[in-house]
Amino acid sequence: MKVFISGNIAPAALQRLEENNISITQWNEDRQITTDELIEACKNQDGFISVGPNKINADFLNASKHLKVIALHSVGFDQVDIEVAKKLNIPVGNTPGVLSAATADTAFLLMLAVSRKAFFGYRKIIDGNWVKYEPAQELGIELNGKTLGVFGLGKIGLEMAKKCKAAYNMKVVYHNRSRNEAAEKEIAAEYLSFDELLAQSDVLTVHTALTTETKEKFSMEVFRKMKSKAIFINTARGGIHNEQDLIKALEEKVIWGAGLDVTNPEPMDKNNPLLFMESVAVLPHIGSATEETREAMAGLIVENILAGLNGEKIPYPIY
Repeated sequence: MKVFISGNIAPAALQRLEENNISITQWNEDRQITTDELIEACKNQDGFISVGPNKINADFLNASKHLKVIALHSVGFDQVDIEVAKKLNIPVGNTPGVLSAATADTAFLLMLAVSRKAFFGYRKIIDGNWVKYEPAQELGIELNGKTLGVFGLGKIGLEMAKKCKAAYNMKVVYHNRSRNEAAEKEIAAEYLSFDELLAQSDVLTVHTALTTETKEKFSMEVFRKMKSKAIFINTARGGIHNEQDLIKALEEKVIWGAGLDVTNPEPMDKNNPLLFMESVAVLPHIGSATEETREAMAGLIVENILAGLNGEKIPYPIY
């Protein structure tokens, strides 16, 4: 059996695949593979491990009907045309659960960094602009006792909420398509309408999937409904916020700050205005980037691949 991998995954996973007599081909160039290149690379393969934002769209799927299984190196699957995959009977799996804590850590890191303008302060040092002590400049805001709003209180959102409640005794409010009664009992989270969430949140953290409903959900219209001292955090998908509107909202002080691990588009241009703002922190999509989490993700990928290649039901399907 042959498997194509569009990037690098944990060595232990590669070893396990090889131990199961699977021939591996990897994309090793320092750029994202194009859809045409991906189609060509998968022509003679039995399975495909998708690393990065590969477009597993109708064109790719129709050209790759022979694939026995596709395993995503992610929990998100917005890049997959699910209906076409279903029609062609190609099983597609992801890596749920194992990255919740690490991604929540990243959201927490961004929240704290934004609240104290940490990235801006660091840039001031490396640019040689730390001249003297100025007690009234670049003041941050405190988080203790504030209200955390969670848009998408699933596994990652719950981990973030628990951290904020434990560290800063933050009140937790949330909005989902359906109520999370277990979380309400565990952390006394309060369910609100979307508009109520916007109005009450001091920190609004996004942990939802990118769908047609959530695409650029956070636009200027939405930012204007938030508190002027609010912090916006997005570690889910960059497409959930309109980046030009976010820039404008920060420039016009519609909201106070933003922390992003995902951008729109991605990667972000090095001259993007967000990178030079006082109360903004941006990371290059490292939400799950710990040794432990990436190894766990790779383990689930291997389980999906082995099951699919053997004609068995994959253990972590997206549909």
